[in-house]
Amino acid sequence: MTRQWIRQCRLMIGNGSEAVDVSDLRIRFNVQRATTPTPEQADIIITNLSNATANRIVSDEYKNVVLQAGYDGNFDTIFEGEIVQRRGPGRESPTDTYVNLLVKGGQLAVSYGVVNKTLAAGHTIRDQVDACLEALKPYGIVAGHISDLGSTKMPRGRAMFGMVRNQLRSICNAVGATWWIEGKKLNILSNKENMPGDAIVINSGTGMIGMPVQTIDGVEVRCLLNPRINLGSVLKIDEASIQRAKYSLDNVDSYLIDQKPLYDSNIASDGLYQVKFMSHSGDTRGTDWYTDSICIALHGGIPSKRVSQTSLAPTLGGQ
Repeated sequence: MTRQWIRQCRLMIGNGSEAVDVSDLRIRFNVQRATTPTPEQADIIITNLSNATANRIVSDEYKNVVLQAGYDGNFDTIFEGEIVQRRGPGRESPTDTYVNLLVKGGQLAVSYGVVNKTLAAGHTIRDQVDACLEALKPYGIVAGHISDLGSTKMPRGRAMFGMVRNQLRSICNAVGATWWIEGKKLNILSNKENMPGDAIVINSGTGMIGMPVQTIDGVEVRCLLNPRINLGSVLKIDEASIQRAKYSLDNVDSYLIDQKPLYDSNIASDGLYQVKFMSHSGDTRGTDWYTDSICIALHGGIPSKRVSQTSLAPTLGGQ
């Protein structure tokens, strides 16, 4: 494990051919993503920009954001997306001004991507995915991790027409998988697999903050900001360190039918968990520099409906 020392942050705001680097200023950010079709999003505040730079950023001149963060030796991109709202220049105090950006990753692709293609009899599920990828190409989306979806040949042709997001939902429901867009990549992960890579050990020696807590949604754990943690990543958490949830017995039937199976299934005896929801939060002039994850047991865990329907609401926009 790389020693977590010397924070690093880089924020680039541009339009494809030109970008401005504001990394030397105070930057506050909150990045949220989940294994759902809901686009990942970031809420970013930049303090004390020059008037000229602030005016260029809040105009339509710049449309894209790339945010990198971590520590010396463990530094990588944690968000890439398109600006959907600009606020400012505003004033936080008599001496400090700010510009606030709300950014979503893959928003245009999810909102406007349309597929219109007919596949002949004998096509495979991967051919359907490739048709979706072809429709997403104009939005800069490429294939990320695509699980093996099998080689079964369809006995009939298929007319694929409509929103790409609906086609992907239909495909994933049929094969037991989950899809999401992360950065500029479409990921499709089988419910029986995890993203490639070794398990990331989370304990007090690797940056864990506080104690992991069991909830109905899964195990919640906080650690120092780690760009290696992504959706579908496997975390290794000592079972003994997890603080068990207290059941609610207000409604015995609800407890036995709804709560108990969820609680019982989201603790892993082998300590291996898969990340289903995560956020990175940081302040280059403050104390925040964390990665928060909600994860379920890698073997046999049941994702909560509340995690699958998580609202990625901005948390830093209320200036």
